Amino acid sequence: MNTTESISRPGRSPTLNTIKMVENTLQNMDESVVSLAELKRYLPRQVNHNTLKTILEYLEESNKIAVSIRGITWIFNSNRNLNKAISRGFEM
Repeated sequence: MNTTESISRPGRSPTLNTIKMVENTLQNMDESVVSLAELKRYLPRQVNHNTLKTILEYLEESNKIAVSIRGITWIFNSNRNLNKAISRGFEM
């Protein structure tokens, strides 16, 4: 789904606080892969199912998570040195 479709979807749009809450929860989980149902249980407060799906679509489009048959995985790496090495094609 492209960004235009996500934005024009009827219903509520997620707030920045809710997006950050979901990001932080996924980023700090002990498990490497989590199902949608498990994620809902780990969140500090309840999030509407459709709102959560919209947030997950956004996080996937921005390459922060990967969604597969097994579940949801946080993949974003904020380490500047690692990102520089990857962009330069540095091999070890």
